[in-house]
Amino acid sequence: MDNHIFEISARDSTTRARNGRLRLAHGEVATPAFMPVGTNGTVKAVCKDDLAAMGYNLILGNTYHLFLRPGNELIKRAGGLHGFTGWQGNFLTDSGGFQVFSLSKLRKLSADGVMFASHTDGSKHFFSPEKVVDIQTDFRSDIFMQLDVCTGWETSEKDAVKAMNLTQAWAMRSKQRWLETRQDFQGLLFPIIQGNFYPHLRKACVEQIVDLDLPGLAIGGLSVGEPFAVYEEYLALTAAMLPDAKPRYVMGIGTPEFILTAVENGIDMFDCVFPTRTARNGLLFSHDGPISIKQQQYTADLAPLDAQCHCKVCRDYSRAYLRHLYKCNEILFAMLASYHNLAFLHDFMVDIRTSIELGKFAGFKRSFLERYTRGGS
Repeated sequence: MDNHIFEISARDSTTRARNGRLRLAHGEVATPAFMPVGTNGTVKAVCKDDLAAMGYNLILGNTYHLFLRPGNELIKRAGGLHGFTGWQGNFLTDSGGFQVFSLSKLRKLSADGVMFASHTDGSKHFFSPEKVVDIQTDFRSDIFMQLDVCTGWETSEKDAVKAMNLTQAWAMRSKQRWLETRQDFQGLLFPIIQGNFYPHLRKACVEQIVDLDLPGLAIGGLSVGEPFAVYEEYLALTAAMLPDAKPRYVMGIGTPEFILTAVENGIDMFDCVFPTRTARNGLLFSHDGPISIKQQQYTADLAPLDAQCHCKVCRDYSRAYLRHLYKCNEILFAMLASYHNLAFLHDFMVDIRTSIELGKFAGFKRSFLERYTRGGS
C-alpha cells in the first residue's frame, strides 16, 4: 500500500543505516529525520518561520492536547492544523496514547477504547480508535498515529500482553476507519508496534502489525525508563523484523546517543520533546557534549556556545550572555536556547545523511560519540 511514498536513496556500507525520501502532502522529507515536537500546535519558544529556515519540514502535534484545547471542531473550521497554525510543512499527530499512559490514574481502559479525565479541568472524555482517526482527519494531519496502549519499563508480562492485544485490535479498527475517510485526503496512517520488553511479544506484535500493510510503521514502548543497553537491544530486535520498504519511526527519542543507535538499525524518523524542554532549563547541545549554561564557569565566558555550530545563536551570542539571560529568567533565553538545540539536531541529521551517502556512518558515529561523551559540563 502506498509504496510510492517512500524511497530509499542510499545505504551505509557496514550498518543498516539508510537515507530516504518520504513524500507527504506538504512536501518531501529527507530521512533519517528528527521531528521537533509541537504538542499544542507550536514548538515551544520557536516560531514556524525559524523552523522552516532551519530546514525542518515535518513537526509533531498531539491529538490528546489539541482535542482538549482548542478542540478539533475549531481546528477543522480553520482548515486543519495548517490553516490554524500557519505552518505549511508537514504535521505528524501522535494519537495521545502516550499521554493517556502517563495519566494512568485518570483513565480506564476497555476493549472499546479509553475513558480519561482531562488533566486541565477533570472533564471526562472517551477515545476510541475510530474517534482518534476522526480527530486527526479534522486536523488534516499528514501522518496519523493509531490509538495504542503504551507500557513502561518493568511492566509484567500479563499486563504487556493485554496492552499488546488492545493495540493490535485498535490498529485494525483504525485502519478500517482510515480507509473509510481518506477518499479526498492524502494523510497516512502509521500503526504502532508494542510488546514491551518481551522478545516473543515483540515478534508477535510485529507480525500482526506488518500484515495490516499500512504506509509506515512505528516502534512504540521504547525510551520509557529502561537502561540504554536495553533500549539498544530491543530496538535492534524489533527493527530487524520490519520490512525494508516501509518508513520506520521510533517514538520519543531525541538525544545524539539514542538517535545514532536508531539510525544504525535502519530507523528513518524520530521525535522527542527533550531538545526544547531541556533547552528551556539550561541544557544545550554542543559537539563537545551537553553544556549546562547555569554553571558559574560560564559567567564571563565570551566564546560562542559551540564554535562548530553555524546557527544564529552561536554566531551572534556568547555563553556569558546566554547565562545572563538564563539567570535573569528572560524569555529570550528560552527562544535562543530552543533555536540552538533544534538547529544543532538538524545539522546533525544532515551530517548523518552525508555519512550514509559516503558509506561511512559507522566511523561518523564512533568519532562523534568519542568527542561528545568526552566533553560537556
